[in-house]
Amino acid sequence: MRPAEWARDGAAVWEIAVPSRRPRLPGTRMAGFAGETTDVVDLPVVPHPAVTLFVDLGDALLIDDARGVRERGGVVAGLAPRGVRGSGQDIECLQVRLAPDVAHAVLGTTLSGSVLALGDVWPSHLPDQLRDLASWDDRFALVEAALAERYEAGRSVDPEVAFAWRRLVERRGQVRIERLADEIGWSRKRLWARFSRQIGLGPKRAAQLVRFDHAVHRLVAGESPASVAAGSGYVDQAHLHHEVKEFAGLTPAAVAGAQWLAVDDVAWARPSRPSIAG
Repeated sequence: MRPAEWARDGAAVWEIAVPSRRPRLPGTRMAGFAGETTDVVDLPVVPHPAVTLFVDLGDALLIDDARGVRERGGVVAGLAPRGVRGSGQDIECLQVRLAPDVAHAVLGTTLSGSVLALGDVWPSHLPDQLRDLASWDDRFALVEAALAERYEAGRSVDPEVAFAWRRLVERRGQVRIERLADEIGWSRKRLWARFSRQIGLGPKRAAQLVRFDHAVHRLVAGESPASVAAGSGYVDQAHLHHEVKEFAGLTPAAVAGAQWLAVDDVAWARPSRPSIAG
């Protein structure tokens, strides 16, 4: 494990643990969080282009206001959930981000915007097993082994679908779906149907999610909404405002200060982004 780092964030101070190496299973990332708080922390979950496993080791509660779901312990959040927030005072959790093509094989199903108990898709004593381990190194190793075993036994998405997803990520969502279909040799209709069934979102919506993710991280880095809109493929600043509000339920100004995003560069270190011409 890389030495724990600390990130001060409002009422909470987060100790963040990350593996010393990337997991062997491609499309998988992990981080551990421990919060020391004086008050109950209530944090909105900003959508990310991954299926996320939250394994609670403390007293955290994941709340899906849109569906009236309240879950403790192990929770799985699909792509682009809305109205989801975490709440708790003694917060300790391990999070796993799975690329949706990997999640399809690991979980044996496709999730889109859903928040489910981990036991609904993966009968497991994983939360209890993780609580019994003293170090984050051991916790990461246990989760990595469990994910790899399920991935090997699971059913992979079509190679063309996996390729299409990678293209959307590489191009930061700025790709025409017709051109993508031509690139893999499928009709637009076939790509749309297979991609939606196996990834959980249609390719256009998936591209919007990927573009949104890069845009909000530029906002967090201090870039102006106008600059982010111009450099991220939005028609104008109003278009950026609309999509940020639709995905996150927040304005661009508010999402720039979102508490989970504030610690992203520690927990989920990202490749450097190219500078944007003024």
